Order: sequence, then C-alpha cells, then structure tokens
Amino acid sequence: MWAAFGIFVIVALGIDLLGHRRDRHIGFAEAFGWSVLWVALALVFNGFVYFRFGREPALQFLTGYLIEKSLSVDNIFVFVVLFQAFGIPSRLQHRVLFWGIVGAVVMRAAFIFGGVALLARFHWVMYVFGAILVITGARLLAHRSSSVDFRRNPLFRVFATFVPLAPDYVGDRFTVVSGGRRMATPLLAALVAIESVDVVFAIDSIPAIFAITRDPFLVFTSNIFAILGLRAMFFLVGDAIVRFRHLSVALACVLMFIGGKMLAAPLIDVPIPVSLGVIVALVGGALLLSARRPAASSP
Repeated sequence: MWAAFGIFVIVALGIDLLGHRRDRHIGFAEAFGWSVLWVALALVFNGFVYFRFGREPALQFLTGYLIEKSLSVDNIFVFVVLFQAFGIPSRLQHRVLFWGIVGAVVMRAAFIFGGVALLARFHWVMYVFGAILVITGARLLAHRSSSVDFRRNPLFRVFATFVPLAPDYVGDRFTVVSGGRRMATPLLAALVAIESVDVVFAIDSIPAIFAITRDPFLVFTSNIFAILGLRAMFFLVGDAIVRFRHLSVALACVLMFIGGKMLAAPLIDVPIPVSLGVIVALVGGALLLSARRPAASSP
C-alpha cells in the first residue's frame, strides 16, 4: 500500500505538471475542477480505507484530512502575502506552488516518520505536541491581525545571506547566470520563502493528526491528500479568503481543542466522531458567520 500510494502521488504530480506546461493564469473554472477532483480522490481513498480496515480507521483518516484541509487555509493566507510581496505574476504562481508542494511532500514525510519514531520510543512526546498546539492556538488568537513577514524567517534569511539574488525576473527561470556567476531570481527566493514557512506550518499541523491516530499510513495519506489539493484551493479562493474574518479564530480553536485532547488523553478519551463534529462545527460556523458579516475590504 505504501508503494501504491507513492506511485499515485508521483503520477498525480506528473499529470498536474503536464497539464500546466505553459505558464498561464489559472482561472476559477479550472481551479474549481481541480479542487473537486482532489476532494473526490480523497473521499474515494477514504472509502477504500473503510472497506479495507473498517469504520474507525476511516473516521481517523477523514478527521485528519479535515484538520489538515482546515489548517491549510493559513497556508493560503501566507501564499497571498508572499506573492504580493515578491510581485510574482499570476501566470508564474502555479509554477512556484507546484515545486513548493513537491518540497512539502518530502518534508512532511520526514516529519511524520520522525514523529512516529519519537512517539514509539518516548510516549511523553505526545504531551509536548499537545502543548505546542495549545500555545500556537493561543498565539494565533492573540495576533490574528498581524501581518506575515517572511523576511524574518530564519531559513529565508540564511538563503538571502549566502545566495546572490538577481534584481528581476527572467521568464520562468529560478536561476540565471549574470556576470559570470549563477544567481537566484526572485522566483526562487519566493519558492524558498514558501518552503521555509511550510516548515513552521508542519510543526503545527502534523502533531494535530497524531492526536487522531498513530497509524503512520493514515497520518501520511491524510496529510498528503490535503497538500495535493492546496494548489487548486489557492487559485479557487485565494483572492476571497482574506474576507473570511472569523476563520482564523476557528482555526486557533481547532488547534487548542486538538492540543487539549492530547494533554487530557490519560484522563479523557474523546471519541473520533466527537472530534470530527467539533472541527466541522468550528470551521463551518466561522465560514457561515464570515459570509454573513464579511470584512469591509481585503488587506
């Protein structure tokens, strides 16, 4: 199953890359079609898990997928900010996001297997993960209106210090030779910024799935399905998502709920259907309330 899923991911990314060989703007209709396809594939896989492993693992996968899908909204906020900060043309945004997703798949795999190994050997790590989620949720509540400054990210600062940057874009190229030396274009700088920010998001989101299941296959597949659909979701709702003013509060509450569940695990066993219901209620309620009372203007 691991091999089959790995082949599926490679084929899916290959089809996506072939379908977007030319740099162009991704319209709403195309983004909607891809979004529906990714969600449908995740639900089909969820059905496979149900018939192969049973009801409980299927609920664990679905809950983990919804958690990742909800938390990926934060990624979209950051993508919007980064693309505006770097002035990346809309026709080049898919190229940056595609390679960003490829890097995210590799990093998430490393984080997940590292987390499984830690939990198997040191059970107390679960409480560390829970505390991280509670603190992250509380900070998100306290600073939900703060802007994202990618230049303060340590990984991006190291990149900008040691890699010479070209002053302007050169088509769709990530690097260019100028004055006898190879330089990074702003397109590569944006990709590095996206990858470095994803490391931070992975630290928050992966522990949340460990609160639902310890099965590495379910943790990995639910995470990857959410990541694969992230690109299409950006082009579908990227311009409008900043108007969902209450969504950041709901996401903060989701993180604190999952973190609290991990910390209270020795005393309280929260069933998976309850966790699923709480997540759906928080995110769905925030979307409905935001739709009724949208922000006056986008940032």
